[in-house]
Amino acid sequence: MDESPLQIGHRVFSSRYFLAPLAGYTHLAFRRAIRELGGLGLATTDLVQATLLLSGHPKSRELIQTSPDDTPLSVQIFSGIPGDLVAAARWLEDQGYQGVDLNMGCPMAKVNGQGGGARLMCDSNGACSLVNAVVQAVKIPVTVKMRLGWDQQQITAPALAHEFEQLGVAAITIHGRTRQQGFRGSVNWNGIRDVVHAVQRIPVIGNGDIRTPDDARHMRQITGCPAVAIGRGALLDPWIFSRLQSKRCEQVSQTPTAEAQIQFLKKHFYYMVEQHGLFSCRLFRKFAAWYGQQLGIPDDLEDCLRRFESLAEFDGIVEQIRRRHGARISRVPTALIKVPNGPVEKW
Repeated sequence: MDESPLQIGHRVFSSRYFLAPLAGYTHLAFRRAIRELGGLGLATTDLVQATLLLSGHPKSRELIQTSPDDTPLSVQIFSGIPGDLVAAARWLEDQGYQGVDLNMGCPMAKVNGQGGGARLMCDSNGACSLVNAVVQAVKIPVTVKMRLGWDQQQITAPALAHEFEQLGVAAITIHGRTRQQGFRGSVNWNGIRDVVHAVQRIPVIGNGDIRTPDDARHMRQITGCPAVAIGRGALLDPWIFSRLQSKRCEQVSQTPTAEAQIQFLKKHFYYMVEQHGLFSCRLFRKFAAWYGQQLGIPDDLEDCLRRFESLAEFDGIVEQIRRRHGARISRVPTALIKVPNGPVEKW
């Protein structure tokens, strides 16, 4: 496979393995911690509502916060209002951001209900008009992330990708599911391949169900996509990008030491504290279910990480992890264990 630098617009990326945006997870602290492990190409922010970004809404401005070590970076925006998308893209360019990603793939009802996300794929003319307006408004590369279509009866991604390339879009990221699937079922690699074949020059970045380096390589081999965006796989294994880099460089990809795993846990949390202060104790809890198995955290201490309320308590849990590292009963990441719907007391 071609592992040479990949060009998107005027931007050149040394790695063809990117961090996909995951709402609530791929924030600045996570991006910084992941980047330090090596092997990551482009990262993209959480999804940002364009109208709120323009109004200066604190949460939206928080989502686009970055730092000198958080590069290369694109900002992903959405809106069903073309004028707001155009204005937001111009504002981001004026602020020095190097790339804008338009979301046409989010399956969430609150996003689709505003005319954004995957809903745009149901109106090809409207989607093309919106994309053209943004591309014409800025000089920085504009990319699009989308799904295969709204449902199996409306697979519009190949046709849209073809049109978007003519309009000047610099790259397409394609998640191999429909909106109707959400995150259920399997990724359709043939569908991703159809999008790859629908364009002539621009890169198509495959996305969906990449949990191991082999998954990423197989997606590229089977679909022909020149790059892969990894989301949940990076939560399950923060070293996935460095493992891919080691393979490219013909180095042995070693399992990180216990201390390296513990230091990653601490680094991520304290990068979060720099941005959010004590509120980080609540924000960090949801990462415990993803990190427990890969970082060798004993089951009971993983549970403690879902409940801690102070920096001192976090430090105490980390010291216990250091003493008991690897003493884990469950071999499946908690985040992947299916639980019943409804309130806990109904289980």
